[in-house]
Amino acid sequence: MKFLSYESKFSQVMLKICSSCCLNLLWLLCSIPIFTIGASTAALYRATLKIARDEDPYIVKEFFRGFRENFRQATILWMILLGIGLLLCGDGYILYHLYHTFSGPVAVVWTLMLALIIAASIIYVIVLLYVFPLIASVENTNRAMLKNSFLIGIRYLFCTILVFAIHFAMFFAVVAIFTPLIIFGEGLCALLSSYLLSNVIRACSYDPNKKEDDPDKEEAE
Repeated sequence: MKFLSYESKFSQVMLKICSSCCLNLLWLLCSIPIFTIGASTAALYRATLKIARDEDPYIVKEFFRGFRENFRQATILWMILLGIGLLLCGDGYILYHLYHTFSGPVAVVWTLMLALIIAASIIYVIVLLYVFPLIASVENTNRAMLKNSFLIGIRYLFCTILVFAIHFAMFFAVVAIFTPLIIFGEGLCALLSSYLLSNVIRACSYDPNKKEDDPDKEEAE
């Protein structure tokens, strides 16, 4: 049947979904030590961005190549983001519960502080969504990676909302609807996000002196 042939669109979609499941398993295994989550996520996006660009990579080899090459930078940025995330969660929890114990002008101050925490959390989520795809795609300093993640996320806000929605929908489906969907997990989220992020990353990067020994990365602005 032509519908089930290797070249049919249905077969190609199914192959990509199967690839995302395989990548999700690799991501889960390599994320077990916790501090390697950053490197694992960057490696995942290295593979899924290639799939989104129809480059048909050997996904296992591509994943571990990305894990090895991006390990240092991705781990440093992940530990920084993990620390900031824990700080925001702690501050938000404390402020939310203290808010109900005050009234009058003091309550207004606490409300403003809570609003600042919410704003900082939004910035944090935007950076978290973009920084690892950027690490997988371009070369830059740690500070520039964080800055560019935020600026790109704001510039392409609709794309940012869609990427967030993909991750939230998967989280909700796994937690509240059908736990075995975790087999798709971050692998499918990264694949779907890569179709949205591929052109965005290319539009926001340039390549004045591309290195011949590393054809996969560009130098970001």
